[in-house]
Amino acid sequence: MEKAGIKASHLIISDRLRYNLIFTGLAIIILLFFLLDLFLGSVSVKPKDIIDAIFNNSENIARTILVKFRLPKAITALSVGIALSISGLQMQTLFRNPMAGPYVLGISSGASLGVALVLLGFSSSMTPDTIRAFGNWAIAGASWAGAGLVMILIMIISGRVKNIMTVLILGIMLSSGISAIVGILQYFSSETMLKAYIIWTMGSLGNLTSSQLNVLMLSVLFGVLISLISVKMLNAMLLGENYARSIGLNVRMSRVIIITGTSILAGTITAFCGPIGFIGIAVPHVARIIFRTSDHNVLIPGTMLAGGIIMLISDIISQMPGSDNILPVNSITALIGIPVVIWVILRNQRYSEIF
Repeated sequence: MEKAGIKASHLIISDRLRYNLIFTGLAIIILLFFLLDLFLGSVSVKPKDIIDAIFNNSENIARTILVKFRLPKAITALSVGIALSISGLQMQTLFRNPMAGPYVLGISSGASLGVALVLLGFSSSMTPDTIRAFGNWAIAGASWAGAGLVMILIMIISGRVKNIMTVLILGIMLSSGISAIVGILQYFSSETMLKAYIIWTMGSLGNLTSSQLNVLMLSVLFGVLISLISVKMLNAMLLGENYARSIGLNVRMSRVIIITGTSILAGTITAFCGPIGFIGIAVPHVARIIFRTSDHNVLIPGTMLAGGIIMLISDIISQMPGSDNILPVNSITALIGIPVVIWVILRNQRYSEIF
């Protein structure tokens, strides 16, 4: 017994050392890609000018590009990666399904409906210039309203339905219904407003003002705090609702807390950056592969780091350094995320111990 205890303690110390090394490595990588995101872009700026802009307060073109464009976009990319990755991790654990994610519940579709009502519903009396006159808050506010409405519906459903898989199916049906309404609005909309909506659906990290970025960062921080509070709930629900109830966990209340945190994270990103897909589904699996654990004390910070790195890489690629063209970031995240999702489906047996 004593030897078994010593062996177990050695394993725990070994795991902690491995986790610390991985966290350190990921932190260094995320810092490198953050700096690389500042140095690279569609506009060619010498590294020396960027360094001077960082350490000197003198106004010049390099400092304007850095402070007004590249730095806010890099911070936005980091926030998007963190928010969508954590929300995806929570949904996969809550539904015990490797393909679950925040968009499956219809939160993104609800936000898209709010934007569609603004851009497409009033197409006969409004133009993109009219929308811009009200500022980006017109679109963001509509997106928040749509995401909030779906969040309330999902919370009501989760409070009354005991089977969590039924909630997942209802979320998929709700998302499909909303998509059908958006499709009808697209059919009857004007050409200019339809183009504006399609551009929004492609996702963007560079359209935020400083005030919008502050709101986004505060909202993501609040959502992350809720996620950290939910760690014990997530670990308990990973083993099934019956086990969670057996240890005294209030399953319904836990469900509401987790869905609320996910809605805040995913709804905020959708409101300000558009629907950015596949990050929420793919990154949690990447984190599980890296850390080889299902403990959310490790997975949540690990998923945050992995999500931040992948979104920074996506932002760098979308800018096509040295070119005047900028690719939709949603297309880049799809190209990165789809192979991971396919791999998870093909290797689903490997995750049978987790889900």
